[in-house]
Amino acid sequence: MTHITARAPIRICDCGGWTDTWFARHGRVCHIAVWPGVEVDLVAQPWRPGAPRVRIAVGDGPFDERSHIGPPWGPHRVIEAALAQLPPPADLAVSLTIRSDVPPGASTGTSAAAAVAVIAATDALHGGARTPADLASLAHGAEVVQLGQQSGVQDQMAAAFGGVNEIAIDRYPDARVIPIRIDEAFSKALEDRLLLVYFGHAHDSSAVHQSVIDRLTARGSDVEDPALGQLRDAACAAAAALRAGELAALGEAMRANTAAQRLLSPALIGADAEQAIAIAESMGALGWKVNGAGGDGGSLTALCTDAEPRAALSARLAASGRRWRVIPVRIAERLSHGFQLDDAG
Repeated sequence: MTHITARAPIRICDCGGWTDTWFARHGRVCHIAVWPGVEVDLVAQPWRPGAPRVRIAVGDGPFDERSHIGPPWGPHRVIEAALAQLPPPADLAVSLTIRSDVPPGASTGTSAAAAVAVIAATDALHGGARTPADLASLAHGAEVVQLGQQSGVQDQMAAAFGGVNEIAIDRYPDARVIPIRIDEAFSKALEDRLLLVYFGHAHDSSAVHQSVIDRLTARGSDVEDPALGQLRDAACAAAAALRAGELAALGEAMRANTAAQRLLSPALIGADAEQAIAIAESMGALGWKVNGAGGDGGSLTALCTDAEPRAALSARLAASGRRWRVIPVRIAERLSHGFQLDDAG
């Protein structure tokens, strides 16, 4: 029996999101990969005819047993699709337990992190030769090819590479990760100032994507929405600020990105986000960014002036009377093999 644990981070503060999609054609994204992420425990043992091929559980829930890998999909579609992208060796049966302190639908790339961690674990069963770029590509295929969902490319890259990244999408889906090196002192400064608030209910990323696609395609294929250019500019500005260690400039890029999201579609800044932004602004935050695709639900990243103002803003958000929850985060170190993996043998 082989026991493998693989972990992949989520991402926040994704300036330039929406330009990593097929309909934007090319783009620029800057994001920060953070813990907590997604942890996958995989137990593999010899398969016996008549026994399940796959058992999947989320958290402390019961195992769902599957006799095959592939459609029709069961209740854990993303996990099953990731397994379909890179199945375990045919002579093995696997049991997977998925855990995360970040709720699904938080707009932080949680499903992408789950797919990357699953694929990293099954890759270990095959010898672990795949690169972070390979893992990201396979995880992207789980959502786009296997499930037919709308998805950009940045979430999978954050989960597979970790760290702080600028991503150049030369021609979707071809993309390059350009690492942003920050020293320990600036990393600590960021952690002391970043705040992630989850709005207590999930959003449907694929549905949000489709609504924007419908809006953009109605304009005609030869007309690019000016918001896409502003989003690319915000990503470049955020990357420059991070490289220079300039917190105020990073906050300005975050605010510019949220304004461009609103320009792309007012529906991308939901009622919860609007209220949280108003609170953050009233308390002197440097910047704010609606995470991921935006829309109803999901989450927001705020950048505060220091640890004490962050604690005050956290308390104010928690006392809003809504279902909001502040999730503590720390920056995920760059992952040398695209994931953190423990093999108990």
